[in-house]
Amino acid sequence: MAKQGRYCYREVLPFGAMIFLQCTQVGQSTVFKAATTQGMSYCIFMVYSYAISTLVLLPFAFIFERKHLPPFNLAFLGRIGLLGLLGFSAMMCGYKGIEYSSPTLASAISNLTPAFTFALAILFRMEKLEVRSFSSQAKIIGTIVSISGATIVVLYKGPIILKTSSQASILFDQTLKSSESNWVIGGLLLIVDYLLLSAWYILQAQTVTKYPAELLVVSLFNLCVAVLAAPASLLLEPDLSAWQFSSKMMLFAILYSGLYGSSFATAILTWGLRLKGPVYVALFTPLSIAIAAIMGVIFLGDSLYLGSIIGAVVISAGFYVVMWGKVKEDIAEDIGESSVESPPETDPLL
Repeated sequence: MAKQGRYCYREVLPFGAMIFLQCTQVGQSTVFKAATTQGMSYCIFMVYSYAISTLVLLPFAFIFERKHLPPFNLAFLGRIGLLGLLGFSAMMCGYKGIEYSSPTLASAISNLTPAFTFALAILFRMEKLEVRSFSSQAKIIGTIVSISGATIVVLYKGPIILKTSSQASILFDQTLKSSESNWVIGGLLLIVDYLLLSAWYILQAQTVTKYPAELLVVSLFNLCVAVLAAPASLLLEPDLSAWQFSSKMMLFAILYSGLYGSSFATAILTWGLRLKGPVYVALFTPLSIAIAAIMGVIFLGDSLYLGSIIGAVVISAGFYVVMWGKVKEDIAEDIGESSVESPPETDPLL
């Protein structure tokens, strides 16, 4: 029973949590895009959402983690400040990139995150790379296969397998396409966003490993982002009327991000970084394209294309290979730890 509980906590729960996070992040990007097309500034969006998330998370941090609070010394505050700067810069590029382009392009370019994170994790010695090891080979091959599957979804549509139509999808599509998009600038900004996000994964994983208080780390990170975004918003949006909510979609986007996206979703993500490492978390980003296609069919009435099905199958195959490699590594580490903790038994002399 103890082994089953540990396996469920270390393997099943993180797997389900990361898939759930990808679903909610795709939804957040779509809602944000709809709100910006109605005139909402991405800087003001960051100030409101991260201020709300700080107010939501900070009480929980002091209630549930008061026994494990890290020392508020210069080293800890320096890490939080660097995390805030990386996160703020990444989100500035990401939100502006989505504003110029679309959530679909953001999901496509997010496939660079596993490669960026894997390279940085090896550079900072957070991930083992033994070319002769089957587990390392599986992680490399699985990552390439997953990215290839996501690329298929983007580049190949194919014939329509399931055609649906709804009034909601027509209205939503008009909302997203109501303004012209600069795809080149948007794509470049999104590439910078996911490169900075990979660096944030590495630093956040190191931080919560050293200071295992996820809620407090995320709360202070959100506070730091809100503080950085406020003066930037005043410089970029000097007109105070821009701070008003002119539509229900703007209010919904801010509440969705503040109450969940920037608070509890980031806390769950940070928990996954501490438990499984940055590469494991980053490997789930290619799923966003398949999830976006499925959510489009279910909620927006989009048509389902053959390329989406093929890409989803390839992504699933890549994930199975990567997960196999990660499980093999975990088993090898557990065997190594148990052999060190308990020396082998020897036969008695008599």
